[in-house]
Amino acid sequence: MTVLTVILNWRSAEMTLRAAEAALHAMEGIAGALAIVDNESGDGSFETMAAAVRLRGWDTGPHQVRVLQAGWNGGFGAGNNVGIRAGLPDGSRPDYIYVLNPDAFPEAAAIRALVDHLDRHPATGFAGSSIFGEDDTPHHTAFRFPSVASEFEGQVRFGPVSRLLRRWIVAQPMPQATCRVDWLAGASLMMRQSVLDRIGLFDESFFLYFEETDLCRRAAKAGFPTDYVLESRVMHIGSVSTGMKEWRRVPQFWLDSRLHYFVKNHGRAYALAATLAHIAGGVLWRGRLLVQRKDRGDPPHYLRDLIWHDLRAAMRFLFRAGTLPARTRPSI
Repeated sequence: MTVLTVILNWRSAEMTLRAAEAALHAMEGIAGALAIVDNESGDGSFETMAAAVRLRGWDTGPHQVRVLQAGWNGGFGAGNNVGIRAGLPDGSRPDYIYVLNPDAFPEAAAIRALVDHLDRHPATGFAGSSIFGEDDTPHHTAFRFPSVASEFEGQVRFGPVSRLLRRWIVAQPMPQATCRVDWLAGASLMMRQSVLDRIGLFDESFFLYFEETDLCRRAAKAGFPTDYVLESRVMHIGSVSTGMKEWRRVPQFWLDSRLHYFVKNHGRAYALAATLAHIAGGVLWRGRLLVQRKDRGDPPHYLRDLIWHDLRAAMRFLFRAGTLPARTRPSI
């Protein structure tokens, strides 16, 4: 079996090279190659990484490393698709695609554990790693698909409601063994090339977030589930490229991705129900904050931003569909 490891870089060249070095060590004994894709960083990352790869001899090593330029910053999915489409250096296609974040560092046996798991379970489409932080704290990376119920539960933050809706909570309990899940975070995810041939690559309409959720859902619908592999351990710093830990407000692309996921996979009526459930939970939570001293848990203006974002999206859809009378159509 051959493996193509794809690492997407955006303005984190040194860390990406560290991730590539860890991946090369973890690929010992496995046939394949590694592709580093620069997502049009514009800060010299491409030149820095290309020079480092030549200096270290990785471009002629047993697992040839190529540094590719995406040509534009189309987001996580689009950038990884560049590496996936490139295939192996000899022009052939790998059996497995392994997507690794630039701030994720696989242990020596991590990639082998994913390959072995997919070899032993031919009905499984994707397999992902057990992720932990720099302090060895496990990260939640095994999830259920979002739903109307999960949108309400995630915002209302009320124990009795969470217990009632526990089957729909997106972040499922931390797995204690290798198991089947709905979807996994894309920090360390191995995919069968044959499954991608059938369902397509990452949906490039997602700039960032929800793209791996959508891909795992498409695979599951085609009959290829996703497995969490406890034996594959990867250390993940997290949010280095996205800056999520430093968000002052939720960015437009996150709101766009959330809405696109629900509309694409469930339709506009369901997306509206999910947004209304989200708002209802958020309003109830903010009501509790008036009488209880608790951390708000959301960036400033989060609920207002979400309401206006989805309302504007609905108005644009109605305008394009021609269902609004001319006198009520918003000016653009």
